[in-house]
Amino acid sequence: MIVTRLGKVHLAEVKLRYYVSMCMNFVLTIRRVHINQGQFPLTQNVTVVEGGTAILTCRVDQNDNTSLQWSNPAQQTLYFDDKKALRDNRIELVRASWHELSISVSDVSLSDEGQYTCSLFTMPVKTSKAYLTVLGVPEKPQISGFSSPVMEGDLMQLTCKTSGSKPAADIRWFKNDKEIKVKAPCLLDMRGDMSDGCCIYVSVACGTEKSLNINHDIQLLNIYLYTPSVKIIPSTPFPQEGQPLILTCESKGKPLPEPVLWTKDGGELPDPDRMVVSGRELNILFLNKTDNGTYRCEATNTIGQSSAEYVLIVHDPNALAGQTGPDHALIGGIVAVVVFVTLCSIFLLGRYLARHKGTYLTNEAKGAEDAPDADTAIINAEGSQVNAEEKKEYFI
Repeated sequence: MIVTRLGKVHLAEVKLRYYVSMCMNFVLTIRRVHINQGQFPLTQNVTVVEGGTAILTCRVDQNDNTSLQWSNPAQQTLYFDDKKALRDNRIELVRASWHELSISVSDVSLSDEGQYTCSLFTMPVKTSKAYLTVLGVPEKPQISGFSSPVMEGDLMQLTCKTSGSKPAADIRWFKNDKEIKVKAPCLLDMRGDMSDGCCIYVSVACGTEKSLNINHDIQLLNIYLYTPSVKIIPSTPFPQEGQPLILTCESKGKPLPEPVLWTKDGGELPDPDRMVVSGRELNILFLNKTDNGTYRCEATNTIGQSSAEYVLIVHDPNALAGQTGPDHALIGGIVAVVVFVTLCSIFLLGRYLARHKGTYLTNEAKGAEDAPDADTAIINAEGSQVNAEEKKEYFI
């Protein structure tokens, strides 16, 4: 009887332990399910320039020591927690913990582009995708359709070609740092103009909305536009015998003509010792009558040739002095006219005064002309007021 009772007690204790264990496992399962519902890997898309370094980051806010893993677009495991799985020296571990797994891919190429996967090994496994975008760097642009030289007014049709850009490159044309608006990005139509200055170039850039002007290449293109224009400037407007004279040949052109050629009357300079050429200047040390003639300056560049002429007349200093001295006859004539006008003015003024001097009559005097006495004169003067013309008084 005692053995039977002990067996029943032991059996009851085993059953109790079993039920307790089942309850605990149920509670742990419920708790784990609750935790797993809050576990989810978070990733972000990455954009990088070809040749750069991409950082791939996977984060988990709540993690009960569950493993994280990164795999490439070919579903090859790159890292499992902090353990490297793929032999690729470009791939390195940045950070590994229960809440984060970050790796770097250096020297990125276009073949690395694609969808990378971060896996959280819960039950079931949860994943998050990150897309790696690789931008291709455009090659240096090449301009074609240009043939040198370009004359002023010539029509040019230039074409720009570039490759290796991803996404498509943004092609822009510039002239002297000012952008030229074109209908087709790869084609430029223009005419040579003297005001165009130095150069035409094209700018090529690629990028995304978040990353513009990833690369920027410039192809310079010198344009020779026009033949030289020449002008001779003398150092004095009246060259005189015995004095020096400098003739400057002012020339412009694209490209700038250098040097210039001086001639006299269609031949070489007759007196090199006295006629010295320095750059664009012809310096005649002292002039004489034999220097009279036509001097010619010629300027040449790769486009063409142009020239200008200057006719030199050497003047006699004495003759110039006589010509430029005061004209006494002219001065004497001016003085005579001034005196004559003054005398005429005085004469006319005198006549005017003489004519009005005796016309001053008072009323009393007018009445006294025919009166025998003073009283009668006053009466006559009062009676004569009816005549308005005789009442006038003249003042000098």
